[in-house]
Amino acid sequence: MSAPTPPSLGAATLLVAGREITTQLRSKAFLISSALLLLAVLAGIVVSSLLAGRDSAAVPVAAPTAVAAQVGELKGVDVQQVPDEDAALAKVRDGSVKAALLPGTGSVPRVVVLTSTPQAVVDALTVTPKVDVLEPDRAGDGVVRYVVSLAFGLVFMMAAITFGSTIAQNTVTEKQTRIVEILLSAVPVRALLAGKVVGNSVLALGQITALVSVAVIGLAATGRDDVLTLVGAPLAWFVIFFAVGFVLLASIYAASAALVSRMEDLGAVIQPVTWLTIAPYFVVVFFNDNPVVLAVASYVPFSAPVAMPVRMFVGGVGWAEPLISLVLLVVATVAVVLLAARIYERSVLRTGPRVRLAEALRRSAG
Repeated sequence: MSAPTPPSLGAATLLVAGREITTQLRSKAFLISSALLLLAVLAGIVVSSLLAGRDSAAVPVAAPTAVAAQVGELKGVDVQQVPDEDAALAKVRDGSVKAALLPGTGSVPRVVVLTSTPQAVVDALTVTPKVDVLEPDRAGDGVVRYVVSLAFGLVFMMAAITFGSTIAQNTVTEKQTRIVEILLSAVPVRALLAGKVVGNSVLALGQITALVSVAVIGLAATGRDDVLTLVGAPLAWFVIFFAVGFVLLASIYAASAALVSRMEDLGAVIQPVTWLTIAPYFVVVFFNDNPVVLAVASYVPFSAPVAMPVRMFVGGVGWAEPLISLVLLVVATVAVVLLAARIYERSVLRTGPRVRLAEALRRSAG
């Protein structure tokens, strides 16, 4: 009787990936935490929408006497009469009012604002007016810029750490219980690593895609089309960058965990990659208003998945820049995956004391 034909590398990888996915999907903790996360995102969008519309009934505007008489009373707008156009503009500049209504075309006044257009004023006029912005303000400045940066950084950090740590813990558990020896008798060592990375990448990308979908649905349902227009393209690019960036980090998590045989030693070996995962969060949160730092970070492989979408939201990014950044990220990911695979291959069956990285690299080079 002939021995069964061992599965190919691709088939073995899919087998391991399927095992990783089904194990997580059978976990009540994973399903409950994912559902709570989706509900939290939806609740945050609904609450912010309600708070944004709470004070829409009293938007102060200034208008010369003739224009004030022309527009009469506007729903949701407090029209303050001033002697002339200069007085109206002065009130806009000193912040006393949100906008000035000046003579326009026919019966439609011209709206002049300082930085942003109060939507209530535009909605109150029967015909959409011409809007002049005295000091153009980039989308994403101030509070909105900070919130979007925080959201991108936090989602990437939480997803990468959660699923990366899962790979690391499973790797050490399999070594500690000697299950890895049984697994490697059925599948190649590189298939075991690839399956772990692919399986958890699918789970992480699925969770990110679900979060983005819920955010888009929530913004559309609450009428926040203006915000949806601004974040639509950055969200799509974020998903693409995350798919590649997570593979890079997951490979490092797996290779690092293969160096130890006890769960007590795991924290020390994955600490460097954990900091690499956390660093982009701090970069985009604390430097989202620094174009130089943000531009550099958008081309560094470990921070590009967060920094480039934030730059796209802020504005001023050429059409080719995301593509160049993505190519650099792909090249770096391929190089890291190949190196991590060799380290994993030379370390995963070694038990006892921690394998030093320098030793693993020397063995890899040999």
